[in-house]
Amino acid sequence: MIGHERDTGDKAQAPWKSPVALSVFLHGLILVVALAGWSWTSPDNPPPPSISARLVTLAEPEPSPVVDTVDEPDRDQQRQKAQEEEQRRQEQEAERRRQEEARAEEARQLQQQKEQERKEQAEAEREREQQRIREQQAAKEKAEAEAKERARQKAEAERREQEAARQAAEEKRRAEEEQRRQEEARKQREEQERLEAERKRKERERQLRESQLQALAQEAAEQREAEERRHQEAAAARARQAQMLAESEKYRALIRDRLMKAWYPPASATSEMSTTLQITLLPTGELASVTTVSGSGNTAFDNSAISAASSVGRYPVPEDQQLFEQYFRRFPIEFNPENMQ
Repeated sequence: MIGHERDTGDKAQAPWKSPVALSVFLHGLILVVALAGWSWTSPDNPPPPSISARLVTLAEPEPSPVVDTVDEPDRDQQRQKAQEEEQRRQEQEAERRRQEEARAEEARQLQQQKEQERKEQAEAEREREQQRIREQQAAKEKAEAEAKERARQKAEAERREQEAARQAAEEKRRAEEEQRRQEEARKQREEQERLEAERKRKERERQLRESQLQALAQEAAEQREAEERRHQEAAAARARQAQMLAESEKYRALIRDRLMKAWYPPASATSEMSTTLQITLLPTGELASVTTVSGSGNTAFDNSAISAASSVGRYPVPEDQQLFEQYFRRFPIEFNPENMQ
């Protein structure tokens, strides 16, 4: 503190010439003597660590700064406070980095989930395509089997006809030989010829009946095959209709979810209110028109439903043109606060 006063005094005059410095020095010397007991045997004892003195003069100069022994603890507290603030800052920075890493990890997991869903959808699509190919192959094999069966039946009919023709030729040859052998006995030959003619007539009638029966059996078999084909086609049509219905329900759920997100019913809406809209779409999913089929009686409620239907940019529709034309070219949808939840 004395050194500080000396540095300050240099601005005006030499420190040792200053009355204030001399006064301070004298008072300090007196204080040292009083504290040390004026011990001449210990001239090398160091002065006290701090001296506080004040000189009162006629001009009442400014009091000298007082050296306070608590300055050092204050600096320690300041350093400790600064260290604590730095530690808090580091902890906050670590927390911020942890939160950023957590958000990054959450985004990564969300991306992985989306990728997994996309893979599952692709796998399901491949399975449907393979199922369709298997059904086509089965239908093809069935058609080929039916064609082979018809060819076999036709070949069998031709073989029977050839066998019948061969038998007829053989009968004719035997008849001619028999006529030559019985030529000497006219009556016997005539009787034999009559009997042979009667036998031939009956044989032809039998063959005719057999041919007719075979034709009827063939016709019945063809009718049964045609009926079976009709049943199969009807079953395939029912299966196709069921598949289209299930597919349409999926897209109806997507459309209902899209409309629910876009619909903001007025505050006056109640669970008893309901309005039905007729929505007409283009094959691209764009809205062609929307009309009210039955209103709720509340203009704000009806307008909010129409606004929601009009605000959807593109409706999710199937690529199957037949499915779109049957279910999504024009369809009604009901807006009700309770049902749309």
